[in-house]
Amino acid sequence: MGIPLIDYSKLTSPDKAERAKEIQFLDTACREIGFFYLINTDIDKALIKRMMTAAKRFFDAPLEEKLKIDIKNSINHRGYGPVGEEQLDEVNKADWKETFDMALDLPSDHPLAVKYPKMYGRNQNPSDPVVLETLHDYYVTAFGVAQQLLRAMAEALDLEADFFGRCFKDHVTVLRMIHYPPRPADSHDNGAGAHTDYGCVTLLLQDDIGGLEVKHRNGEWLKATPMEGALVVNIGDLMQRWTNDEYISTAHRVQASAAGVHRYSFPFFVEPDYETTVACVPTCQSAIKPAKYQPIYSGDWIQSRFDATYAYREKETA
Repeated sequence: MGIPLIDYSKLTSPDKAERAKEIQFLDTACREIGFFYLINTDIDKALIKRMMTAAKRFFDAPLEEKLKIDIKNSINHRGYGPVGEEQLDEVNKADWKETFDMALDLPSDHPLAVKYPKMYGRNQNPSDPVVLETLHDYYVTAFGVAQQLLRAMAEALDLEADFFGRCFKDHVTVLRMIHYPPRPADSHDNGAGAHTDYGCVTLLLQDDIGGLEVKHRNGEWLKATPMEGALVVNIGDLMQRWTNDEYISTAHRVQASAAGVHRYSFPFFVEPDYETTVACVPTCQSAIKPAKYQPIYSGDWIQSRFDATYAYREKETA
């Protein structure tokens, strides 16, 4: 029992036998736990080091500087989120972390930004050009990895190789930086409360501090111990719907940092075009296992989860 390890270089190998074998391992991981380590990706050590440096530069800035791009001032959920803004566990305390979110940067008069202003449009960017360039480089590289991963998942499900990938022309994939500062008291256990991700798949880059835990089907919490150069990948709620619960979206949490310890992580939430109709894929339903969920626009689903998660959005929808 544990979190499986998948080799990206084998998933993309020109050797058909090697590729097919690794795709089978991937399929098993998605079905049995919904989490896995992804090693040997195109995200090299130099880019990882740049990301860690960029996060420290950004979050070490004075609060008043970060609040110039306060996420509350963004209709499309881009920018800086102060400590306590997000509550992933809807029952317990707000998360002890601060964040920065970015996605595709579209002009405000772009047809999609006009039609879906809460999901498309302008980013609120950091003023530091070094941070901004690093985030852009990582976004592009991680997106390439995600597309290859989705291709392998489509093949594992006996679908056309571009079944998922063709849904990412005007996607709403989000790159987030997270800083978990030292907790103020022992009573505040969670940096991020227990939750499932609501998108398609998430690629997580984490530092060497640790704290991420994954809930196994038997109820035990497994530590996702940091592995140098590896991403931790998990299935989101949208992919679980898409596959009729064949691929599972698993609860996970982050323990709050100990006294004096700062933790940084970078989830890359891979989410398709707003108007992607998410309906049960043909290979995941049958006469004895009919589709469980009604078709839904990807964007409508993601929007509903945003509204339930963030304090400032709850006020908008109340």
